[in-house]
Amino acid sequence: MEAVQQRALTFRCPAELDGLIPRPIPAVLGLPEWYKALPQKSLNTTLHAETETLKKCPPFIDAMTYGFLIPLAMDLKLQDGEFSWSFDPPKGYVGEYPNSPISFHDPSQVAATPFSEPDRFIIKFNNFWIIEAPPGYSLLFTHPINRPDLPFRTLTGLVDCDTFNHSPVNFPARWHDVNFNGALPKGTPVAQCIPVKRESWNGQFEDLSADALARLAQMKQTLAQEANVYRRNYRAAKR
Repeated sequence: MEAVQQRALTFRCPAELDGLIPRPIPAVLGLPEWYKALPQKSLNTTLHAETETLKKCPPFIDAMTYGFLIPLAMDLKLQDGEFSWSFDPPKGYVGEYPNSPISFHDPSQVAATPFSEPDRFIIKFNNFWIIEAPPGYSLLFTHPINRPDLPFRTLTGLVDCDTFNHSPVNFPARWHDVNFNGALPKGTPVAQCIPVKRESWNGQFEDLSADALARLAQMKQTLAQEANVYRRNYRAAKR
């Protein structure tokens, strides 16, 4: 199998914070407990046989484990609709950095969009890390992939962090669990960061040829008769 070319994202924060706030981690190290506990097979009551679960689906897991997870900088409590946190800035802390894990967007900024709800703000997770991408790469920041269990939904944005790397990128999010009371612990993933090479694309459209139709029929038969076809024969290394 062809070796994967390794590139690096550079994460920077004030020296006073390093060690006090969690570092971004490769997404492969941040799988949730529900996924770890998921069995590889379960009983399909329609077919009356065991079938593979999401844990055996390479596209599902490859999406979850690609890139980096950006963590919540400190414990965040929510009680009866009121957020609170505790942060004692260290001596010499940079004044340009925030003292809180979240801030807010005024509702007017999302008016007439599906994100708008009466009398509700869009929160913004403050990011304490400046991220530099290699030349020619942007960073796609999105909600941690396949994580509907989190009580918020981070909005998706694409930032050219090869040039914009002198200030942190923050993450707007819609808090959708109105019944949530409790705490999000420090380190909870609030965004997934995926490097994207900037290229120009167009679409081409063709009819399936006779050879392509024959390959389609053969693949359908192979998938029906064999397990793990994609994983064994087509899945590319990601790291």
